[in-house]
Amino acid sequence: MTRRGPAHQVKPFPAVRRLVADVGWMSRRKNSVRGLLEIDVTVPRQFMRAHKESTGESLSFTSYLAYCTGHAVAANKYLHAYRDWRGRLILFDDVDITTMIEVRQDGKEYPVGHIIRAANTKTFRQIHDEIRTVQARAAVSDDVKRLNVLLTLPGFVRRSFFLLMSRQPRMVKKVQGTVVLSAVGMFGSGGGWGLALPSHTLGITVGGITEKPGVHRGEIAIREYLNVTLDFDHDIVDGAPASRFAQRFRDLVEGGSGLQSV
Repeated sequence: MTRRGPAHQVKPFPAVRRLVADVGWMSRRKNSVRGLLEIDVTVPRQFMRAHKESTGESLSFTSYLAYCTGHAVAANKYLHAYRDWRGRLILFDDVDITTMIEVRQDGKEYPVGHIIRAANTKTFRQIHDEIRTVQARAAVSDDVKRLNVLLTLPGFVRRSFFLLMSRQPRMVKKVQGTVVLSAVGMFGSGGGWGLALPSHTLGITVGGITEKPGVHRGEIAIREYLNVTLDFDHDIVDGAPASRFAQRFRDLVEGGSGLQSV
């Protein structure tokens, strides 16, 4: 309920912001290392524009990045491993990618969390269709309903639960996936990097896209560059495998991997 006073309003604190505060509290327990990438996305962007001109269909760029993420992570399972309560590493075969999908409902646009299960085994088209289905349905999952109930509890109870859950890798995988892909660039225009709260062993924050001169095949040309931030849990992932992932991810994105099968 909103209350008014002299030159101010009083509103209840949104429950979802409690979750953000809890994630921030949990993120302080992680020893993270960050990398900033500038990726030439001219090839995939040209493909998507040409596809829309010929078919009228708009391809999801978030789906494309999720496809590339899944296949890049699959090369090294440590990149999305979790530690259990006994200090052991649990390595998963399936790369479950958590991402925010912008949906439109009741004339308003807002982000909805969704987990793309086993993204490393899916084609770009499968991931694209899955995301479009979520956008069309915009249904609230049972997991989200249970989370809303949890958010009504006192802060120390919630954080005790999250701390306990963080040492149960299979539960973490079910609730929040194994990799997080945050496409903050879709809410604005222009270049720029985003810095997210580290919540997974691997987090990918997608920033903006900008056009500027670059070297392509030995010549100067106007290219489109995507700003990407990579967050690694340094307790699990060392610098060398992190660098190899970054290079593999860059190669897949720049080369238009998976788009040929559309």
